[in-house]
Amino acid sequence: MCSLQALCSGLPLRPLPENQGRWAGVPHAPVRTPGLSPAEEQLALKNALRYFPPDVQEVLAPEFAQELRLYGHIYMYRFCPDLEMRAYPVEQYPCRTRAAAAIMLMIMNNLDPAVAQFPQELVTYGGNGQVFSNWAQFWLTMSYLAQMTEEQTLVMYSGHPLGLFPSSPEAPRLVITNGMVIPNYSSRTECEKLFAMGVTMYGQMTAGSYCYIGPQGIVHGTVLTVLNAGRRYLGLQDLAGKVFVTSGLGGMSGAQAKAAVIVGCIGVIAEVDGAALMKRHRQGWLMEVTDSLDHCIERLREARKRKEVLSLGYHGNVVDLWERLVHELDTTGELLVDLGSDQTSCHSPFNGGYYPVQLGFAEARSLMASDPTAFKGLVQESLRRHVSAINRLAQEHFFFWDYGNAFLLEAQRAGADVGKPGANRTEFRYPSYVQHIMGDIFSQGFGPFRWVCTSGDPQDLVVTDRLAMSVLEEIVAGGVTPAVKLQYVDNIHWIREAAKHQLVVGSQARILYSDQKGRVAIAMAFNQAIARGELKAPVVLSRDHHDVSGTDSPFRETSNIYDGSAFCADMAVQNFVGDAFRGATWVALHNGGGVGWGEVINGGFGLVLDGTEDAERKARRVLSWDVANGVARRCWSGSPTAYEVICQTMREDSSVAVTLPHAVADERVLQALQQ
Repeated sequence: MCSLQALCSGLPLRPLPENQGRWAGVPHAPVRTPGLSPAEEQLALKNALRYFPPDVQEVLAPEFAQELRLYGHIYMYRFCPDLEMRAYPVEQYPCRTRAAAAIMLMIMNNLDPAVAQFPQELVTYGGNGQVFSNWAQFWLTMSYLAQMTEEQTLVMYSGHPLGLFPSSPEAPRLVITNGMVIPNYSSRTECEKLFAMGVTMYGQMTAGSYCYIGPQGIVHGTVLTVLNAGRRYLGLQDLAGKVFVTSGLGGMSGAQAKAAVIVGCIGVIAEVDGAALMKRHRQGWLMEVTDSLDHCIERLREARKRKEVLSLGYHGNVVDLWERLVHELDTTGELLVDLGSDQTSCHSPFNGGYYPVQLGFAEARSLMASDPTAFKGLVQESLRRHVSAINRLAQEHFFFWDYGNAFLLEAQRAGADVGKPGANRTEFRYPSYVQHIMGDIFSQGFGPFRWVCTSGDPQDLVVTDRLAMSVLEEIVAGGVTPAVKLQYVDNIHWIREAAKHQLVVGSQARILYSDQKGRVAIAMAFNQAIARGELKAPVVLSRDHHDVSGTDSPFRETSNIYDGSAFCADMAVQNFVGDAFRGATWVALHNGGGVGWGEVINGGFGLVLDGTEDAERKARRVLSWDVANGVARRCWSGSPTAYEVICQTMREDSSVAVTLPHAVADERVLQALQQ
């Protein structure tokens, strides 16, 4: 059994570890079909072998070549560590800096089999959200982190540790870029080839930035989304007896079952992969499972009648479920669903992110590898059927939204009827959840703020929950607008109930939605608690890239920006740079994430609080910028809510000066253009 000390000592070469191949009993990534030419295959193998000295290449070359042939990528299974992969208490990592130890903890949490979707392929979530491209990169990164001093920065190129370089204590200890492909070559096809050749990587959002905290990371966002959907579409605060139908239980989508229970509705979630479904059931996130559509409908009817709180996993294709709901409506006149969405990994629909209804799971995976063109045709036919069923239900009192997984975008490309008359490029028949449900939250400066207690002690998480709740209650007591108060009250309730719902999977972490004032105040409270010894070890602050300022994504985070800049990525890039020089411990910038290659630029950060005045100063600077940047951008783009928030920020902080837009009458523009 390998130790943490050995894990941080560089690649194990003499002797080479035994090649145990793919593990049995754990989920594995679908076979990739990058379509490499013979010359590109040679390059892929050469690129993999350059991590190793010539004396071991003779052994490794044939097995790496076989991995490329069998799986479409060289993962280097031989070097998958013989160690329980999890977030160990931070003091156990053999490091020279606290920051490096915290980063190691976050990396290992992302690869924990209880957390990661395909742990042996280094995929955390989303079907293809890589932490690294191969296991050699993991070993080298851990070794560099163990060596790192406060005068060095580790540079990561799409999973590849370029090396340690001189910097300063004020600089980030780690700078990550993932998928930074030249725009003209950032197509799905091209990027699949580049990944197979080992030169770029799809880091999703928090997979490649080492900030994933398990499905809890999206539970809270899903809770807020479903709650606010009920308020907006159904006019209800109480969702008892209301039915929410969706799909996906594999990665982040596993949050949907828990969210349905927390909001008090009936959640029916379809999942084609039985292993993923049973994993959520064993974790207690899914109350019941069935592979019978008849039983599913019977149980749904019963729960509606009794107004039960229920999360029901249907082991089957969601298209079958939607079509059965249409059949029930057309034959009985009974509408059995109130709210609907989709959380398949539709950003990668032809590589295992979406499975066609015409085939079973195993048969679909086989066809995906043997005949990608035929598989693509079936996926697109399935998407058309999927949308057709939703369209029929939407003629009644049923409401559907796109959950930012590129479902409507890919359905449109498949020829499905998702068009909206007079719409701009980011609008479809159904709204993105950002456009209708969450967008104004971002304009208020609220987004997914999170932290990890590096002690690994659940009691530290209890303390941070209490501190965060106290901070938010104090802000509300000090006076806020009604709209802001609603957000704070939702989040206070969330924190109060969090422990009861057993949300922790992996590291001792928590998430809540907060604005700039709340984030800074919570950080100060945590840092002071560390200084007092009330918390036993440092706390890592982070957030989802899906946040106020972190992501430029015209079909998701910035889909409600209508001044034409939704397709521009200045905000995310400026956020990454600004966080870096304001004191973040590490920063990351990604192409892709959520909606796929070439569709989004996003970034994130990690910030280690260690109880020092220096940590407090850095946290104030980073957290203020990390929110204000996006609010100011939304203000300039025409959001009245963001305008009010940024004006309030300027009144409270004289060092902030933002260019404010003037009102422009449509009539004046039209008259000028007609002259």
